[in-house]
Amino acid sequence: MADYAPRTELTTHRVENQPSPETTHDLWRSDQPLREAIACFAPPWVGERIAPLGQHVAAAEVANWGDQANRFPPQLHAFDRYGRRLDEVDYHPGYHALMDLAIRGGWHAVAWEREHDGGHQAHIAALYLLTQAEPGFCCPITMTHAAMPVLRRLKGGEAWQARLMGREYDPAALPAWQKTTNTFGMAMTEKQGGSDVRRNSTRAQPVTSPGPGEWYRLDGHKWFCSAPMSDAFLTLAQTDDGLSCFLAPRFTPEGERNAIEIQRLKDKCGNRANASAEIEYVGAWAQLVGEPGRGVPAILEMVQQTRLDAATAPAGMMRQALREVWHHVQGRTVFDRRLADQPLMQRVVADLAIETEASLLLAMRGAQAMDRAEDDEHEAALARLIPALAKFWHNKRGPAFMAEAMECLGGVGYVEETPLARLYREAPVNSIWEGSGNVICLDVLRILDRHPASIVALRKELDRALGHHPAFDAAVASLDQRLTSSSEQLQAEARWLAQRMAQTLQAALLIRHAPNAVADAFCATRLKDASPIFGVMPVDAPIASILERLNE
Repeated sequence: MADYAPRTELTTHRVENQPSPETTHDLWRSDQPLREAIACFAPPWVGERIAPLGQHVAAAEVANWGDQANRFPPQLHAFDRYGRRLDEVDYHPGYHALMDLAIRGGWHAVAWEREHDGGHQAHIAALYLLTQAEPGFCCPITMTHAAMPVLRRLKGGEAWQARLMGREYDPAALPAWQKTTNTFGMAMTEKQGGSDVRRNSTRAQPVTSPGPGEWYRLDGHKWFCSAPMSDAFLTLAQTDDGLSCFLAPRFTPEGERNAIEIQRLKDKCGNRANASAEIEYVGAWAQLVGEPGRGVPAILEMVQQTRLDAATAPAGMMRQALREVWHHVQGRTVFDRRLADQPLMQRVVADLAIETEASLLLAMRGAQAMDRAEDDEHEAALARLIPALAKFWHNKRGPAFMAEAMECLGGVGYVEETPLARLYREAPVNSIWEGSGNVICLDVLRILDRHPASIVALRKELDRALGHHPAFDAAVASLDQRLTSSSEQLQAEARWLAQRMAQTLQAALLIRHAPNAVADAFCATRLKDASPIFGVMPVDAPIASILERLNE
């Protein structure tokens, strides 16, 4: 038998010219644009409350929870071993840990704890950070947060409101009243209608008498149900008076499982940690929310909240991808120079940084407008407009952003050990739910038509930044001219209009609240010589000043 000498060293496997493993960091202290935005827009308590979250979310165990929740997606158990309906979804423990982190921090309820006093800004800043742990689990956090305006329309709904404000996450399948904290899902769309919910065919029949707060029985199919393990679901169904809004609890008033049957879980491109289901109402119990036939106005209050969250998630994802890119290019040498020192790479990273900061500022400005809307007509007008604009534009930029970030890492960016592959798959979803691009653009036109104060408010915001950069001034003049077009022309150009409104608002915010280097580079590359790819920057662009903001 041959005598083999033991191998003491693998000389062919030396790890060199690779970034060092990322050490524990702080997503608050390392994010200068976030700190500046909160200092600019929000009352002092917001930064004080957000700061510990930035450190917590950066922990290695939190990143592992997000990774595991995606690698082991939810599993449906429609029946028990004896054939009885079960309709339960099992999640990986990492998912539950993330839910506990968010709910224990009160981030699903903070907007209503400190309403009109920075609560929405705290919620949006927290969502921006939580998204960097894992975007998918933020869906039920968003749904729960956004349910409050609808619950306020529910006659006798005070107990639901109180339990929404709780801070004890309990994933058990129990009647809602046996928990101190409830989570909420949404089931709106149907196969034949999609965004056109007026075509919904689900029917509701009163159990005894019709009217607000009364119990009905639902029959019908919902093509998408978000967060199917929630304690209750806001849903739409037809009554004799028209499309109406209902609250369907997971358990009946007698404590039995409600007849909400999960047909299947969607096998999605991304958003793997979050379960999305097709469900069947088979005589399910539900309470009428608000007046019969007024389902769309009722649910639009929820949608307004969820749209701002859907505009914030891409900003958080951009920040996470940017952080990965900056860490990589600082630790890797190509052609005898660090990637971070090479002019082409510097321009790509700087361009990604500008996009991230602009998206964050617009989301935070939307949250500020929501906080002030009740007492200020200008802010109320912006609160109608900004969520739609930001949702449309941030999500149009997201997929290209993630592809560019992935490319910065080369081959390793395309494998699952990095979060970039997950972020790339996740990027399109926020553009689709709560109204896809065309739906949002048409909603923008409706806002401008029905609420002319929104145009006045937009112009006022833009006027505050005039005179700083010629490209911005020219873009505002062009936008003003196009806003006077005929209704038919505006509809045909609605995408251009939504993009230009979003970008000029971003530019105005950067001009007023960011360093000149960031604002000027944004105006030159987005409003003057716009390129469809990242990294095309003017020769004299202040790259060093932009990149300096990425250093802790």
